[in-house]
Amino acid sequence: MLVFWEQRLVFLATPKTGSTAVETALESMAEVAVARPPALKHTTLGRYRRFVGPWLEKTAGAKFEVVALMREPISWLGSWYRYRGRAAIDGSPRSTQGMSFDDFVAAYLSSPVPECARIGAQAQFLGAGRDDRVDRVFRYEAIESFVDFLETRLNQKIDLPRLNVSPPGETPLSAPLAARIRQERAEDFTLYESLDR
Repeated sequence: MLVFWEQRLVFLATPKTGSTAVETALESMAEVAVARPPALKHTTLGRYRRFVGPWLEKTAGAKFEVVALMREPISWLGSWYRYRGRAAIDGSPRSTQGMSFDDFVAAYLSSPVPECARIGAQAQFLGAGRDDRVDRVFRYEAIESFVDFLETRLNQKIDLPRLNVSPPGETPLSAPLAARIRQERAEDFTLYESLDR
């Protein structure tokens, strides 16, 4: 999470949407940068509205605009699957080593959800389905729009590094699971489709 005081702007770091690169590029421009631990770095809109937002707005005497990135939902799952398949966590309950992408998506949709697929949901993180959601959500796949927005708001040239990238790999998803994920996680797909391209 990054807070830009003068610009009355807050960036919420949706997991697996390039947030480490954004934070690395912008940390020196922010008045507040929360990079650790992950529970604070990835503060959800709900937690922001409950705890951080009221404090900031009372102190500043003004409302802050909240922005975030969202990744296409199946691509987002693929990034998590590849990230949790890295050798560094092999043998851990969080590892996806030895699983197919279909197995991972099925685990994500199961109840209870095994630890390897406990990753939350982007729509929930961003506040979709509530009375209020993140003020502006940008598509990860069109990150140039987000960079243009930031350059205008911060009056700075911004170059994003490539950091914390999931290992490469194939993530083919069978048609039945693709249909199931679209039905059972419709909120994610609806939110993503509503975003400017």
